[in-house]
Amino acid sequence: MNNNSTKLPNLMLGTAMWAWTIEKNHCFNLLDHFYEQGYRQVDCATNYPIDKNPQHFRMAESLLLEWIQTHQIKDLKVNMKIGSLNNLKTPDHNLSKSFLIMNLQDYLNKFQENLDCFMVHWDNRKQDAQIRETFEAFQIIKEQHLAIGLSGIKSPEIYSTINQEFKFDFNIQIKHNIIKSDFHRYPDFHGRRCFYTYGINAGGVKLNTDTYHDQSSLVVRGVKTETIKHWSQELSLALKRANENNSRPPLITMNQLGMIFSYYSPDINGILLGPSKLDQLKESIDFYNILNENDYLDVFNDLERLSNPN
Repeated sequence: MNNNSTKLPNLMLGTAMWAWTIEKNHCFNLLDHFYEQGYRQVDCATNYPIDKNPQHFRMAESLLLEWIQTHQIKDLKVNMKIGSLNNLKTPDHNLSKSFLIMNLQDYLNKFQENLDCFMVHWDNRKQDAQIRETFEAFQIIKEQHLAIGLSGIKSPEIYSTINQEFKFDFNIQIKHNIIKSDFHRYPDFHGRRCFYTYGINAGGVKLNTDTYHDQSSLVVRGVKTETIKHWSQELSLALKRANENNSRPPLITMNQLGMIFSYYSPDINGILLGPSKLDQLKESIDFYNILNENDYLDVFNDLERLSNPN
């Protein structure tokens, strides 16, 4: 592996599209299968789904909590992201010490032993004093034996400087796919296996641009499909090259390419999956098992060349 570790990246189930393009019963079907297959890590955020519908604010966490309570689950590992004050895609947030501790108590009461990681979300601040106050909240969170994390941080260098004093081990979520990666924005954290990748399918890019529909994740996010046509063509060619090697299972989907790209990337501790249908989740888990048993490093190297043409 090219992952700075002999340990395999974990799988984490994402909830960003719950109550948006994924109805309640499908959310529960996804959770049922994920859990039955032995996986426990689930990612959520206060503002999921970010569909600009105020009535859906905190809906994803409500669905997750309902499933936990219905099945009396006590061994899930919920990663909860805090900070955003609405689901309207605005930068409004609150990462003050008091706000974080208030949310900590709320989520401890709700999720109890299932709460695993408390993560700040969408921090656009550049003021050292304000960010230091967040670190003071981190200290209290650590005393609850929870992991702490970062997602969507505008100034990682400030976090790194302050952390020279606190010496926290962060879980860090980054958008990471063949088209766009934020890994380079966190150089001070490189060399540690602390990154969790999301958006591995580049927001829902398809190899066949004719297969998009009104509820495709790329479409509902407002991306014009014609703008990524070049990438679809390049990735289709990469898949064709990969399948010239017939000593391993053939590649079929964009999701498989995305998983390979994360699986072999350095410092990756987990891959966040965002399936909208049960068969997509099954395919991802099946391919994850294939990845653990076969060598696709050559495919990763090819994809990396596409990602960094210079």
